[in-house]
Amino acid sequence: MKIAFFDTKPYDKTWIEPLAEEYGYGIKFFEYKLNADTAMLASGYDVVCVFVNDTLNSEVINILHKSGVKLIALRCAGYNNVDFKSAHGKINVVRVPAYSPFAVAEHAAALMLSLNRKIHRAYVRTRDNNFNINGFMGFDLNGKTTGVIGTGKIGQVFLGICKGFGMKTIAYDPFPVESPDFEYVSLDDLFEMSDIVSLHCPLTPDTKYIINADSLAKMKPESLLINTSRGALVDTHSLIDALRSSCIGGAGLDVYEEEEEYFFEDFSNEVLLDDDLARLLSFPNVLITSHQGFFTREAMQEIASVTMKNIHAFETGDTLVNEVCYRCDTVCNKKEGQKRCF
Repeated sequence: MKIAFFDTKPYDKTWIEPLAEEYGYGIKFFEYKLNADTAMLASGYDVVCVFVNDTLNSEVINILHKSGVKLIALRCAGYNNVDFKSAHGKINVVRVPAYSPFAVAEHAAALMLSLNRKIHRAYVRTRDNNFNINGFMGFDLNGKTTGVIGTGKIGQVFLGICKGFGMKTIAYDPFPVESPDFEYVSLDDLFEMSDIVSLHCPLTPDTKYIINADSLAKMKPESLLINTSRGALVDTHSLIDALRSSCIGGAGLDVYEEEEEYFFEDFSNEVLLDDDLARLLSFPNVLITSHQGFFTREAMQEIASVTMKNIHAFETGDTLVNEVCYRCDTVCNKKEGQKRCF
């Protein structure tokens, strides 16, 4: 099997190369993102392996198919960047459904804590030998309410962390699971009751802009919004308006709606041309990290391992337990009795 890896960084090679050698696969790393301009680089390869900001629309998939690519291996959980209808009958698509729910949930907690207690601002201030604490007042998490949208593995871990802080834990999910650690409420009630709103759901047509002008208007003026899932869950313009009018207390974002051009890259010597991103970065009550919630040793090892197992299963004709298919437009690894596939 020959595999072309797109949008790769040095840390990807650290985990992938030893496993590729173990399986006997020929691999090629490309720093470029996969898109219509770079898809021809995959000519002659059996598999392309891609990440969250690669583009797999109809045009790209057709180029890959004509180039002989038989499998698209996502080394991530999200799959909103893939046109499954175009891939159906041409190329199989697999993903890594769960690499480390603790990695992302703990990063969400880090954003929540840092944003509330102004750690990011305190760090900068003390670096300048300024030890004044004016403007850094936060609030006790104990006794406050956390509302989580999406109670998959990551959402449940985050709720458990918050419960450990002594917080009341509520959630919304159209596919509820049984748990003694939180109670389900309506989406409107979640916005109105929560001091912390944290997003842990996939990006689908139903969840796009689930955070919008109406939902933000229902939130408490001092509430914090945390997003470690997908950028387009949040309407950026509505969020900026809400922050400008003090409709909410702040936002901790590990993802951004138009992140693909900027995140994972170094623009420290350039002018930031994205006005919305620049505006968000200007708010003292906004903390942005560059989609690093997944970035732990344990998660990277699991991503590499599951990716190679997915490819090996395809090569040997085994069941693709992590396949994403056109028929249900989601992940077809549901077990008997499950209502959803992801």
